Amino acid sequence: MTSVAAGCRSVLETADPRAKVMTARRVARDWRLGRLSHVFDTAMPDRPARPAEPELLPPNRMPKRGKGSEHGRTALIHALAHIEFSAIDLAFDMAGRFGGCFPREFTDDWLGVGADEALHFALLDRRLKQLGSRYGALPAHDGLWDAAAETAHDPLARLAVVPMVLEARGLDVTPATVERFERAGDTATSAILSRIFNDEIRHVRAGTKWFESTCSAADLAPEAAWQALVVKHFRGLIKPPFNDSARDSAGLSRDYYQPLAAH
Repeated sequence: MTSVAAGCRSVLETADPRAKVMTARRVARDWRLGRLSHVFDTAMPDRPARPAEPELLPPNRMPKRGKGSEHGRTALIHALAHIEFSAIDLAFDMAGRFGGCFPREFTDDWLGVGADEALHFALLDRRLKQLGSRYGALPAHDGLWDAAAETAHDPLARLAVVPMVLEARGLDVTPATVERFERAGDTATSAILSRIFNDEIRHVRAGTKWFESTCSAADLAPEAAWQALVVKHFRGLIKPPFNDSARDSAGLSRDYYQPLAAH
């Protein structure tokens, strides 16, 4: 029987977007059906395979998106698709790299997250094609994987930064993005983003749950531990406005992030 770690690595080593989606869905399904062993005998790669397109640029070299124009909206969908594409690898790396440190339910959660991210990417990729574009037509940045590399040797740091900072930021900004597409009459895109928003609450909740259980086992105060890890490993700002209600639904109370909020 193939190990779940080998399955996770197969997702990370698949560069082609369509093939990555299919591999992610297959690995998540095989795990759910008991076809993969709960064994972590395979190391995760330092970086996931990437397709030739999109061109990956540093964040400060990314072209500005024109707000309000049809091209600007397409560029925004492309940027969101790239986030979801990267999130597939983040979820499977979380399971494959750190699953051996946690109960089986940890792998259940993160392979479920990975399957969600694959669906999100597929929905946004299809929407780009409906609008006459495609994933890879525009440049993108690789900042999400920088966070993974920074936390590759510490599961608590990975939980603190990826779900509890980066995905939580999506809870803050997505409702306004949904409204933007609705104002433009693009109800198809707004419906996709609404679905993503609801799924991301569960993803942040999974991160918070495992972070707090790990802190409890180590007799650490979770809020103070989170703040210390974020200061050490996250290069950006924790900046308002915050969607306090969505964050609270995900178990991420203001006691975590308000002390670090950039004013």
